[in-house]
Amino acid sequence: MAIVDWFTNLSPIIQALLATCFTWLVTASGAAVVFLARGLSRRMMDAMLGFAAGVMIAASYWSLLAPAIEMSQGRELPAWVPATVGFLLGAFVLRGIDMVLPHLHIGAPESEAEGVKTSWRRTTLLVLAITLHNIPEGLAVGVAFGAIAAGLPSATLAGAVALALGIGIQNFPEGMAVSMPLRREGISRFKCFWYGQLSGVVEPIAGVFGAVLVLMAQSLLPYALAFAAGAMIFVVVEELVPESHMGGHSHAATAGAILGFAVMMTLDVALG
Repeated sequence: MAIVDWFTNLSPIIQALLATCFTWLVTASGAAVVFLARGLSRRMMDAMLGFAAGVMIAASYWSLLAPAIEMSQGRELPAWVPATVGFLLGAFVLRGIDMVLPHLHIGAPESEAEGVKTSWRRTTLLVLAITLHNIPEGLAVGVAFGAIAAGLPSATLAGAVALALGIGIQNFPEGMAVSMPLRREGISRFKCFWYGQLSGVVEPIAGVFGAVLVLMAQSLLPYALAFAAGAMIFVVVEELVPESHMGGHSHAATAGAILGFAVMMTLDVALG
């Protein structure tokens, strides 16, 4: 209880920082599996990518869009306007980053690298692909903790913690999704781990940014929540779902997505 009270009394920015450091730590834990296992089957990889997609879809609604719509009730604009505008803007911004940031999807040949053409190594491109996933995840956690300061019933500490837990759970397979493929390419275990955890560094940065943003302009809160949801759904549809089906194990990927959705829904409803 002492730890809970201590955490509750922290500022939303520090709470967001600690929560996203936790999600980063889970990413590192997933990457550390490379020290224990020699490899990971493609079926398992597809199932874990599907699991991550399911978690992000559930979090986008229960932790972000639903509170955004509830916060917009009784205002001048119809309640659907902030959620729709923020959602579309989040997807649009992530599309812009996707077009510019050089990255390579897991299992794809180097000739299919996306973003600005570069001479960067395949290793770097693979890491940047997962880093792109983590930007909206960190942002979502930060916005959720920043929303607590608004004092609205739909923005609770328990809900923000549930979101951080859900994002952390699905970060474990994402860390493995970086380190394991790199190991198959002959890179040392330590470098595989280093690159895997490095993909999660962006989450504390995005988390603090999201918390600061909504604290500075609380009127933007519904838009910020929906923005994070739109960014996450873009990642799911553009990156995670196609990647989870590339290996030919669509049923495993679908089962993983259903399980991930159920886990995140349970966490949010039970804790939030």
